[in-house]
Amino acid sequence: MDAIVQNISEPLEEGLGHRLRLRRKVKGLSLQEVALRSGVSVGQLSHVERGLSMPSLRSLRQICAALDMPMGWLFEGGAEADDGVVVRASARRRIDLGAKGMAKELLTPDACPGIQMMRVVIRPGGSSGEQPYNNPDGAKCALVLSGQLGLEVDNQSFKLNAGDSFAIESQKMLRFWCEGAEPCELIWTVTPAYY
Repeated sequence: MDAIVQNISEPLEEGLGHRLRLRRKVKGLSLQEVALRSGVSVGQLSHVERGLSMPSLRSLRQICAALDMPMGWLFEGGAEADDGVVVRASARRRIDLGAKGMAKELLTPDACPGIQMMRVVIRPGGSSGEQPYNNPDGAKCALVLSGQLGLEVDNQSFKLNAGDSFAIESQKMLRFWCEGAEPCELIWTVTPAYY
């Protein structure tokens, strides 16, 4: 396996759930209080904190809002450099979506919220989830760097190989996954920024 892919293809020891639990404890909130504020069930919050499940992007936004934290705080890594313009390879922030078999690195600075580019590695068996999702505004596009990507857009299925790309309006229903036994590495761009 390529060293670049391997760099983010292994799960982090302290993932998203650990960070959410720490923030909840720092804020002095119970699971019940966060559930009430976010509209996410206590059971789901507990599963997320223990790393047993991964919330949807919408639920994750709601949980972060309930905890008064930007979603970007869920990423691990160094601080941005060069006046919020250049993100050095050594300063990329990383998030591991454990249960979904996916890891992401932010390639764009927070100072530019209109667009966000990420390096995504989807491990074999990893996916965005069983149900397609969409977002109310913006667009998404990706370039497959290595491996194969399975893609479903509005009930139409595609198989993308290294060098293939796609672009869609965010309102379309989307689902994606790693095809085959090798990790799938992508450059993924969204407007506006999610994290």
